[in-house]
Amino acid sequence: MRLFTLIETGTRVVFGLAGGHLTETCELSLARALLGRLTPGMLCLADRGLVGGRLWREAAATGADLLWRVRSNQKFPCRKRLPDGSFLSEMSVDSTDRAAGTVPVRVIEYTLDGVPGTQPVYRLITTLLEAQAAPAHELAALYHERWEAETTFHEIKVGLPGGRLMLRSRSVDLIWQELYGLALTHFALRDLMHDAALVGDCDADRLSFTATVKIVQSHVVLHGSFPPCAPAGHPDEDHPRDPALPG
Repeated sequence: MRLFTLIETGTRVVFGLAGGHLTETCELSLARALLGRLTPGMLCLADRGLVGGRLWREAAATGADLLWRVRSNQKFPCRKRLPDGSFLSEMSVDSTDRAAGTVPVRVIEYTLDGVPGTQPVYRLITTLLEAQAAPAHELAALYHERWEAETTFHEIKVGLPGGRLMLRSRSVDLIWQELYGLALTHFALRDLMHDAALVGDCDADRLSFTATVKIVQSHVVLHGSFPPCAPAGHPDEDHPRDPALPG
């Protein structure tokens, strides 16, 4: 299976998820399926494998601002150099169709000196065109928050199941059901951690996901199934069964 997610960098909550068959679904189609979750006031970060003129234009049309990494060898003409070292440029919507036009972008290039294993040059493009409102060095530092997504993936695939994730179901529909169950459980745990961070007046990043899982597990003493609440008007509504008994 192939998954594509939108994750909040501050809370590490997965608030958008799309998926499909590994050989029949591409990342671009999954990305488009999640564009409806972007809203004005958001800043969407994305890695270099996604950048394309049409997807960029569609994502920008949601009203959210974008800060995406591009390949260091991708060419952008310098239309205006800005005081912070970034420059205004444009990107073709479709490189095979000139009639599709271009979209304005601001290009930010930087290096990470003294950090082993880094790329020679990092290049970002953004919809934030004013250097005064969004300085290049602040955006460059902010982009690296995107790697918190990798921590979220590890939490779902290893931290939550307690080891290497093994899906038990043997049909496609049940596999997806199991996967979405894991995603919903992760959402609930991260929501709990967010509330705890607010009460403790601390950053949610300082709380341990593994410790949270163990605390919740210690409070879930019954693992048997139990019947749902009877709907309104159901004969059992006035005589609900003991939830401690298997249904």
